[in-house]
Amino acid sequence: MWSRLRGRQLDGRRFNSQVVIGGAVADFVCHAARLVVELDGGQHATQVEEDAERTRILEAHGYTVIRYWNSDVMNNLDGVLEDIRQHLRIILD
Repeated sequence: MWSRLRGRQLDGRRFNSQVVIGGAVADFVCHAARLVVELDGGQHATQVEEDAERTRILEAHGYTVIRYWNSDVMNNLDGVLEDIRQHLRIILD
């Protein structure tokens, strides 16, 4: 995922990885759009409350949070990137 987000490759939008926001670590962040992209592996199925708390923290700091399963990224990266593009368009247009 990072190899396709870094260097403004996604519609010229700058993303950073592993950014601390309000004490929560966000996987990928587009500050201009106030968008956080989180990737969830299998362990997230058992830590639902922890993920919900991180989402609350990030949203309290004005960010929109979208989540994808690692398997979706591995099996359909282009579809995930298109979904992120759609979120960017909605937020920024």
